[in-house]
Parts: sequence; C-alpha cells; structure tokens
Amino acid sequence: MRIERTMHPGWLSNSWLVVDEPTRRAIVIDTGGPFEPLRTIIEGESLELSHVLCTHHHHDHVHHNADYRERFGCAVCGHAAERELFPGGLDTLLADGDELVTGGLHVRALHIPGHTRGQLGFVINDEAVFTGDTLFRGSVGGTRAPGHTTFEDLRTSIVDVLMELPDETRIFPGHMDPTTVARERAENPFVLAWSGSRDVAGTRCTAFGEPAELLLRASDYDGGTKCWVRFEDGRMDVVPGSRVSRA
Repeated sequence: MRIERTMHPGWLSNSWLVVDEPTRRAIVIDTGGPFEPLRTIIEGESLELSHVLCTHHHHDHVHHNADYRERFGCAVCGHAAERELFPGGLDTLLADGDELVTGGLHVRALHIPGHTRGQLGFVINDEAVFTGDTLFRGSVGGTRAPGHTTFEDLRTSIVDVLMELPDETRIFPGHMDPTTVARERAENPFVLAWSGSRDVAGTRCTAFGEPAELLLRASDYDGGTKCWVRFEDGRMDVVPGSRVSRA
C-alpha cells in the first residue's frame, strides 16, 4: 500500500491517494488538496481509481469531488447523515462498520462524529486510519463547525474508537502531517486529558463572549491554538483559541 498526498496551501487540507500497486487499483480520501498532482499520478501510472471516500462535507474536504467523478468515473462515498450537504451528492452511502474492497485495499468505515454528525474515518488494511477533522497530530477537531454534534461525541470518537486501534496504526488526518496512535496516546494534550492521564485545572475565561472555564489550551495544526472549555450551564466545547480570552 502506497500513500501520496497533496495539501491545499491555504486551507492546509489534505487529499490522500492510496494505491495498491500489485493491482493498480486506487482510492482518494478527501478532495480539498490540489487535484492536478494526483491526477498526474493516476493517469501517468495507469491506475484505476475506484472510489473517493469523504470524511465529511466541509468545503475544504470536497472541493474536487466533481473533478474526480467526471475524470475517472469513480464513486463518491460518504455518510448518509450528510448526504444532502455534499455538492453533487453521493453515489454510495457508508455507515459505521461498512466495508469495501478494491484490489488489495480493504477499507472499513468508522463513524466518528463530533466535528460533524456524519464524520467518517477509514481504516485501510488494518495499517492506517484516515481521521478527517476528528484527530490531528497533537490536536483535535472543533465542535462549533457547521453540522457539528457534541463534545461528548468528539471525545468518544477519539478516546473510545480511534485510541482503541493498535499502537502502530498510522494516522493520516484531514489537515497537515501524519502521526501514529502510539504518538497521540502519549503526546496529544487532549487525549491525555480525556483519558485521565493528565490533570486539568480550569481558569476563568470567556468563549464566544460567554463566561466559561478554560480547561485546556494547546497548539493546533494551523499554528494557532485549540481550547477545551466548559460553560456555566455545564456544556463543553472544543473551540478555536482565537475565540477564547482569559477573564
């Protein structure tokens, strides 16, 4: 299994090309990265692109869905909960535990909501997982994006689903650089806090203009910060650090 990437210079969003070299079959996961470099590989190596797998519906992850569908005749796949939100729609609906096989690539869908209600991860050949905007290297997705669900969903998706994968599983996120389950379990501040491996001491703050308690601030993939906050009514969120100020 070979993995190639393009990354959008502004959004920092990845498109991943996964190739089974013995059969020349391939899939693309998310299409927000530049189209031409991956098109060149697919056509130059005479690969058969069977599927585009979408982690979620946000524009920076589906920008080139139509280009792949029109150029290669591949099926565009995503979660049914977001079907109406994908420009151009979906050809194949996936749910938690669904599997597909193309060449020597065995794909298993994981429903990992929080950032969006239909967020999917994709485990391929039990070696790699593509996590969309749920889990990044050293950070996590937010719970205020369009179509989000809850903090509790996000925490469960990360701690009880992704962190239960084998340590050696490689993680390919929706933005920026790859990592591994072992690394995130040992170093990701949010994973450490939510698994009880790191103490949390809250401080007063405002978040989105509301009084709240800042439980954790950590570096995010884009050079900014991401914050875990608790509001006075008990609600918790993961939000951009730019929307949080100390009281």
